[in-house]
Amino acid sequence: MQNPNSPSWADRTLFSEFMSVDELTELGTGDVAYIKQIKARDLKEMFPDVPPLHDNMTLYALLNADGTPILLADSREAAVANAFEADLEMASLH
Repeated sequence: MQNPNSPSWADRTLFSEFMSVDELTELGTGDVAYIKQIKARDLKEMFPDVPPLHDNMTLYALLNADGTPILLADSREAAVANAFEADLEMASLH
């Protein structure tokens, strides 16, 4: 059953006619990034080597298109600046 909230062009079976799963997974990797606001208590999964921080501290993770962490910053502006310096295209998430 197709998700009514997903556009018809996003149907994975349609994409599989043109791209392999690996190609689809790597789409945008190294070129596109996004910023995710994250609480310090949720960092261990994404950044295993992060030192202990106050649980309620809000940080900003710059993530590659595939979700791979690139950078952790204490402000959104710092994360955006790093993306700009790395010539990454920013994607908006909702």
